[in-house]
Amino acid sequence: MAKKKNVLAGILAGIVVLLVLMQFVRIDKTNPPVDPAQDFTAIANPPQDVAHILKESCYDCHSNTTTYPWYADVAPVSWYLRNHITDGRKHLNFSEWGTYTAKKADHKLEENIEMVEDGEMPMTSYTLLHPEGKLTKEEKEKLLTWLNAYRKSQS
Repeated sequence: MAKKKNVLAGILAGIVVLLVLMQFVRIDKTNPPVDPAQDFTAIANPPQDVAHILKESCYDCHSNTTTYPWYADVAPVSWYLRNHITDGRKHLNFSEWGTYTAKKADHKLEENIEMVEDGEMPMTSYTLLHPEGKLTKEEKEKLLTWLNAYRKSQS
């Protein structure tokens, strides 16, 4: 029995040491530079309420204006967060909208509309920690109506 306790204590101590050491591997929280003229809201000029929805629910992961929360300093959560933001920017970056070709922009709008309609965006993992980012039924309808109209206007 004592041997079992010693093994468990050793394992627990090893886990604690590992968690402490992980804190020394920091993520880069520097946002890339932003050219306001290239931003989606500057180009598309959505109504203020739609722009607010986009900023609250999308921009943290899909722009170069991420606001990092306190837990972005705690590994391994910080590593997941950094990977999530990098991946989000790769798929859609509202800060770089003006650099997209018309075809790419249309495709991004199509994907964006589809993911919001299907409830895939904003992601539940985001809205659990950022309840202000969760779309109400009204916000979702307003956003989708405007995005669809904007997409049609660009065709």
